[in-house]
Amino acid sequence: MDDLDAMAVALDEARSALDHGDVPIGAVVVVNDRIVARRHNEREATGDPTAHAECSHYATRAASVGDGWRLGDATLYVTIEPCPMCAGAALAARLARVVFGAPDPKAGACGSLYNVCTDPRLHHEMAVTAGIRSDDAAALVTAFFASKRDGATPTGQ
Repeated sequence: MDDLDAMAVALDEARSALDHGDVPIGAVVVVNDRIVARRHNEREATGDPTAHAECSHYATRAASVGDGWRLGDATLYVTIEPCPMCAGAALAARLARVVFGAPDPKAGACGSLYNVCTDPRLHHEMAVTAGIRSDDAAALVTAFFASKRDGATPTGQ
């Protein structure tokens, strides 16, 4: 599974978040060319402030296919650049790689605002690839917030 294919699945997950009024961000975890976990934002649906797409128990699901909590063969694909909490979770899980679509200049922790994934002062570093289907990911989030301002209901398009 290549980066474009995996990001397409993450974008499908992002659209699912619209069904319950959450910011349309989706994520998948791939190990050995196989999706082992997929999620979308569920903060509004669950009332849990930590229910971000790329942090919502994906590590537990992904670890169940491996030899424990270290996910050194895993790649996390997420439509929007992970925040500090989510980048920290990826770091703690020892992911090999993080791939994201659109940058997040307000909260991005994989290069935009912070650089958690590649900070040599931390105990692990991950490869980061940015910009995969960035326009599609940004369009979903932009439309979502525009609809909030206009009072319209966003769609998955």
